[in-house]
Amino acid sequence: MSTPFEPNEEQPLLQAEGLTHYYGRRLGCRGIDLELHEGEVLAIVGESGSGKSTLLKLLSTELPPTSGQVSYRMRDGAMRDLATLSEAERRLLLRTDWGFVRQHAEEGLRMTVSAGGNVGERLMAVGWRHFGEIRDEAGDWLDRVEIARTRMDDDPRTFSGGMRQRLQIARNLVTRPRLVFMDEPTGGLDVSVQARLLDLIRSLVAEFGLAAVIVTHDLSVARLLSHRIMVMKEGEVIEAGLTDQVLDDPHAPYTQLLVSSVLAA
Repeated sequence: MSTPFEPNEEQPLLQAEGLTHYYGRRLGCRGIDLELHEGEVLAIVGESGSGKSTLLKLLSTELPPTSGQVSYRMRDGAMRDLATLSEAERRLLLRTDWGFVRQHAEEGLRMTVSAGGNVGERLMAVGWRHFGEIRDEAGDWLDRVEIARTRMDDDPRTFSGGMRQRLQIARNLVTRPRLVFMDEPTGGLDVSVQARLLDLIRSLVAEFGLAAVIVTHDLSVARLLSHRIMVMKEGEVIEAGLTDQVLDDPHAPYTQLLVSSVLAA
């Protein structure tokens, strides 16, 4: 991101300490420490099998850690170990303070529910009850993500891949979460569709001051969207820092190789 991020003096929004996960005997990731502040975007990059998706699942409570912990600053200011949340508290967090944009939009959408219904469901989960107001807000969000309101009652199965991804973004951001997890949000899309989607994500993140954790293998996505970057290899973080600094002057040989492979492409 071209605009620098200056963390405030408050506690981090999300914090991981010694985060480790094993799949049986196979290492997923090991000894991960990180802090994320409000309004900050962190990119986690690495090749397939580097541990970046495992880390994202641990941060978002989809996987329990083998050791270590993840803490989150709740709206009352208290830092909570996410492992201590009840299932009801966890579900509330996922519906309100958090969003999760998945690589395959069909995993993040209700594919048998209309486009407007997908957005409206999230509003109903946080207490909206007036049908007209829900429909109006859903329509406003379809406008934001460049989906025609005339498609509001259409089935997402009739949408293109790029439209499905934009609908998934609307569904996740309509409740103004403080933190959004994104797993390869532009993966599998045509280059021109990727560019439009990245512009949309960047503008919405900036507009709402969202904190975000983005997993990607694409360094150009990391450069465009993130303030800081973590490079993973074989389950460990091998380099981390400000995105432009790491990508312009990589120190770890593996990061140098990743950067040079992009330049050579």
